[in-house]
Amino acid sequence: MKKTPWLAHPWLSVLLALSWLLLQHTLAPFHLLSALLIGLLIPRLLYEVLPPAPTIHILPALRLTLVVLGDIVTSNITVAKLVLGPMSQLQPAWVRVPLQLQHPTAISLLASIITTTPGTVSVSIDEERRYIQVHALNCSDPLQMAADIQQRYERPLLTIFGETASTPQGGKA
Repeated sequence: MKKTPWLAHPWLSVLLALSWLLLQHTLAPFHLLSALLIGLLIPRLLYEVLPPAPTIHILPALRLTLVVLGDIVTSNITVAKLVLGPMSQLQPAWVRVPLQLQHPTAISLLASIITTTPGTVSVSIDEERRYIQVHALNCSDPLQMAADIQQRYERPLLTIFGETASTPQGGKA
């Protein structure tokens, strides 16, 4: 029988423990111990059904986090100006973003980043044809927007997850 490692998913353990503490609104010793137990036991119990934990490169992840936070602030201001201005200025568009990412977690993170940034929503992921369909509140050039998403978010995710760039099959926007 194969031995199950205690920290096979360290990021999940940390996330579960932190989530528990945030839900409890306290750092009382009982809740710290509970968070530790939840962080250790749940990933261990789910070890057989969880995919292997990806290797994540921390410095590129921190850089991407700063880029995304900056983009969220900038996009909030831009969307506020658009919504408060004349509606005739809006140019909504569907944008097809070809994918180079292979790792399911990285693809999910890209979709989450797109949706978290005000003014854009990732609507669907076509893993077979390798693209994400994005709806943009205001976009005059869908090809440029797809290129920007690839440059600002996908390339760093390729580095973070240790993937190499491949030629996407998703086609154009």
